[in-house]
Amino acid sequence: MKLLLHKIIATGFGAGFCPVAPGTAGSLLAVAIWYVLSLFFPFDTLLLITGVLILVFTAVGIWSASAVVPIWGEDPKKVVVDEMVGMWITLLGVVEGNLWYVLAAFILFRLFDIYKPAGIRKAEQLPSGFGIMFDDVFAGLYGLFILLLARVFGL
Repeated sequence: MKLLLHKIIATGFGAGFCPVAPGTAGSLLAVAIWYVLSLFFPFDTLLLITGVLILVFTAVGIWSASAVVPIWGEDPKKVVVDEMVGMWITLLGVVEGNLWYVLAAFILFRLFDIYKPAGIRKAEQLPSGFGIMFDDVFAGLYGLFILLLARVFGL
C-alpha cells in the first residue's frame, strides 16, 4: 500500500505514465492545478498556496522518488513530481491575470528542464530522490529568474 502511494505521488497522480513526453505532462498538470486554484483565490493567496505546494511536494517528492528508484532505476521518466515542483517555482514569477506569462513560464521551465544549463545537470548527481527533485527545482529557479527580469524591464 505504501509503495502504491509512492507511485501515485512520484508519477504526479499518474501523469508520468503518459506514453509521450511524461515530463511535459507533469508540467501541464502543475499548470492546470495552479490555474484552477487561480480561479478560486486572490493572487496573493495563490502565491502563498503555490509556495506551500512547492514545499510539501518537494518533501514528499524526495521521499517518493527515493522509494521508486529501486524499482524503476535512477531518474526514471515516469517520475514527474519534480516537474510539477519546478513548474510551480517558475509560476511564482507570473504577472497577475497575464496568461502570456503563464505560457512563458511553461516554455521557460521546459527549456531549462530539457537543456539543463549551468549547474542544473550537476544537481542530478545528488543521491536518489534528491537528484531527481533538485535538477527541476533549479530549472524552476532559472525560469523564475527570467520571468522576474522580464517584469523588471516591463516586458
